[in-house]
Amino acid sequence: MKINFWAPLVVFLLSLSPGSAQQSTGFRATSWSPQRLVSGSPVFFKVELDHPPSALHGTWLKHDIVFTRARDGNSWYALAGIDVEQAPGTYALELTATTTDGHSLHTRQEVTVLPAHYKTTTLHVEEKYVQPDAATLQRIAADKVVKDAAFAHLISEPLWNGSFRSPVPFTATDSFGTRRMFNGELASVHRGTDFHAPSGTPVFAANDGRVIIAQPMFYEGNLVVIDHGQQFTTLYMHLSKIGVKVGDRVRKGQRLGLSGATGRVTGPHLHLSARWQGEWVDPVLLLHLPLPTR
Repeated sequence: MKINFWAPLVVFLLSLSPGSAQQSTGFRATSWSPQRLVSGSPVFFKVELDHPPSALHGTWLKHDIVFTRARDGNSWYALAGIDVEQAPGTYALELTATTTDGHSLHTRQEVTVLPAHYKTTTLHVEEKYVQPDAATLQRIAADKVVKDAAFAHLISEPLWNGSFRSPVPFTATDSFGTRRMFNGELASVHRGTDFHAPSGTPVFAANDGRVIIAQPMFYEGNLVVIDHGQQFTTLYMHLSKIGVKVGDRVRKGQRLGLSGATGRVTGPHLHLSARWQGEWVDPVLLLHLPLPTR
């Protein structure tokens, strides 16, 4: 009789639930949500240990993660992301826990990132937004200096509290990840989502945080950026009016300004982006991601 030695292994692998993984000694469970991860997904990692460590750190997509202890004391969490242009594949989540007596525990989890299917669209804007002149290029470069400095600032602990909330009372479009042709030329990947908000619509903070940018930009128009801690930010673009200033501590639902049609636009709307350590993630997925309160 021929024995299939692979059958038990296949059954075992299929029994592993999506969004979780086998554990090393000292680690009770590691999970992530959404369970189905694609290029452009935000990702919420949760780690449970047999005994409370003094610290838990990780590495994900070559970025360092500092985990925060949950209220129960034995589980830790971190909010991270997968860039919209990240290639599909299997990537390692490396975890290191420091025990209360100074020892280190290590584990490695393989996490699958599936492909996302984004569309291509054609838009028509003023030619200066496609072929900027020398003076405009200088302004774009100055804008980049401001943004780079703001994004480099580190708030070591999470400031967000609970799930993210839509900044306007309108349904989001499916524009995230769209390859955009401006006046016939492929100009960019749309690293955010648009809300068809009429000019003058109040725009509210999606979560708690600190304002790190509040000024006009060439492409973004009037821009507000909120740092939610650990380099997780949300960006609110094309505003007609800015109602906050750099350094302000804002709460979820606090008014940031009014929607408009400033910068590179084809009409009035709110553009919302979400960014983690330089990785651009889908704001719509973020708005639907259940997160704990602190």
